[in-house]
Amino acid sequence: MPPLQAAPRTSALVMAVAFPHHAAQENPHPKPGEIAALIVQAETVNALAEVENIVVETAEKIFADLADAQTINSDKNGGWKAPLWDALTEAGLPLSWVPEACGGSGASLAEGFSVLGAAGRFALAVPLAETMLAGWLLSQAKITSPEGTMTVAPADPKDRLTLGADGTLSGRARGVPFARDAKHIAVLANGPLSANSSRVLSIALVEAAACRIEAGLNLGGDGSDTVTFNNVQPVAIKPAPNGFDHPTLMLMGAAARSLQIAGALESMLDISVRYAGERVAFEKKISKFQAVQHNLAKLAGESAAALAAATSAADTIAHCKIFNDAVFLEAASAKIRSSEAAEKGSAIAHQVHGAIGFTVEHILHRYSLRALAWRDDFGSESYWAVELGKMVAARGADELWPLVASR
Repeated sequence: MPPLQAAPRTSALVMAVAFPHHAAQENPHPKPGEIAALIVQAETVNALAEVENIVVETAEKIFADLADAQTINSDKNGGWKAPLWDALTEAGLPLSWVPEACGGSGASLAEGFSVLGAAGRFALAVPLAETMLAGWLLSQAKITSPEGTMTVAPADPKDRLTLGADGTLSGRARGVPFARDAKHIAVLANGPLSANSSRVLSIALVEAAACRIEAGLNLGGDGSDTVTFNNVQPVAIKPAPNGFDHPTLMLMGAAARSLQIAGALESMLDISVRYAGERVAFEKKISKFQAVQHNLAKLAGESAAALAAATSAADTIAHCKIFNDAVFLEAASAKIRSSEAAEKGSAIAHQVHGAIGFTVEHILHRYSLRALAWRDDFGSESYWAVELGKMVAARGADELWPLVASR
């Protein structure tokens, strides 16, 4: 599977220049101009990788300074949220996927995905991912993103919102993350039936205050609200581009959640390994017990599998022009595998910690409960397993292996 980082592609280019017999170079005797072109291409990829690293390093520094799990766990009043969001906004991270022409930072998809992975490693409990997704959705219709927190609706693949002939939005969206904390909601809505009985999708920007929001919580204690649109007048609305549909939005959301889950699993593994090396039972550290070692190895395997699937999906989306079958396979598989890993990995991490891991005072639950909660957003693993099965069946048996092997 292709990695998210650009380094392996750079290595291939460097090898092609340094070793004329390498398979990456078809011409065994390149001309000076061809070598120069390859070097320039390698330098360009290196520059892009450095920019991506800078973006991630900036995010990680902000998270480490203002979103430390122990500090947040001790703060019962939520005083950490405003300084964290102000720092994220100042760095331009919430609107990473929004072009500069639409009021954003103009970062690449790969850079944004890397930020989401880092956010997962800190189990971030602010709507950073949701604002990034909302900005990305609005940018598809070239709608300028407003300042402040946003979320996206619908967040459940079975929900549909409709655009009436009068230009207002109606419908009900369940499980919308951080809806009551958001100032605006980016909406994908079905338009009225056209003359040929087809529906034109529209992308709209709506003020959250114009909707009825029923508060709800997910397993991690974060907002998972029901939003009702009752003839709501949007702030801005434009037709969705050709080829953009509900599955496209769900696949993008599924890839984002997969990266967050993978990040949370990485932190659960680190915390569990550290704890096992410190906790003493029967006069020796529990990391010396074979059963504990076996469980930690299983946890490492689940974390690695989730990370591989999530980064492969992110890399595919970052380098695709359209959301085709390859994107569907990668994103659906990533959501399925990372969700399974969240269930198994969380159980192992809590088992290693024993009773202390279940206490409110310990930070483990910040990661495990959010990883479990993120499984349900933008389609559960059961939903995507069924959809993936439908796609494979529709393509036929002869197309299955070529599709899998191509990844």
